Amino acid sequence: MNKIIYFIFALLICSVSFADKNMKIGSKGKSSDVTRTIIVKMYDNYYEPNTFNIKKGETVKFEVKNLGELVHEFNIANPMMHIKHQPEMELMVENEILLGDRIDKDKMQKMAAMDKSMGHSHSNSVLLAPKEEGILIWKFENAVNIEIACNVPGHYQAGMIAAVNLD
Repeated sequence: MNKIIYFIFALLICSVSFADKNMKIGSKGKSSDVTRTIIVKMYDNYYEPNTFNIKKGETVKFEVKNLGELVHEFNIANPMMHIKHQPEMELMVENEILLGDRIDKDKMQKMAAMDKSMGHSHSNSVLLAPKEEGILIWKFENAVNIEIACNVPGHYQAGMIAAVNLD
């Protein structure tokens, strides 16, 4: 009986450790720590470049430009975090904050006063209407199992995902 209890306990410790490792995506970076700048172009359902080679611990400044005809997001997360974020994005569409080709920023601000998630003020993400540009500075410390993706409804499923290779 004790062996079973020890086995279950060990299994729980390993699964908690594994889940914790998969949640590490880094943190908001400081401009004074930037080691390089990457220009990212977002088109309708793909990124250019579509793969990013990043050194662990590196702080990168992403200059993101939406050159598509639709609203797009540049979001650094792991696959599970993207999936958890997608219902927030769906609510923004349902509340007519995210429209196909624009973002109703006035409505976003009003809705954010009632529900913070409607403000889309995540440090790991930039949400841009067509022809808009944004900057995201990210420190890839302890980053594991991450990707860059657009979570506007249907875009992730259509493959708007960029690989992140951590050296």
